[in-house]
Amino acid sequence: MWIGWIEFDILLGDVQSLNEKRSVIRPLLAEIRRRFDVSVAEVGDQDQYRRSQVGAGLVAADRAHLIEVLDAVERFVAARPEFELLSARQRDHHSED
Repeated sequence: MWIGWIEFDILLGDVQSLNEKRSVIRPLLAEIRRRFDVSVAEVGDQDQYRRSQVGAGLVAADRAHLIEVLDAVERFVAARPEFELLSARQRDHHSED
C-alpha cells in the first residue's frame, strides 16, 4: 500500500477578506475532491486572507498510480488563474517503510 500527499503554498489574487478567500478556496477544494477522488483540505494560513496552504492525500495500491494522480492534482492547481502557486511539495511512503 502506498500513501502519498502533496502540499501547496498558494498566493491568492485580489482578495481583501477571509470571506473572499473562502469563496476562492472552497470551490477549489470541492473541484479537486470531485475530479481526482482524493482527500483535500486547507491545512495552513487559515488566518491570512492572501495566502493558503492546501494539502491533498491519497492511498493507492501502486506507486505509479499514486504519482500520476498527485501530478495531475498539481497541474490542475497550477493552471488556476485566480491565484499563484508558490510551491508544491510531494511525498510518498510505502506501508512497509
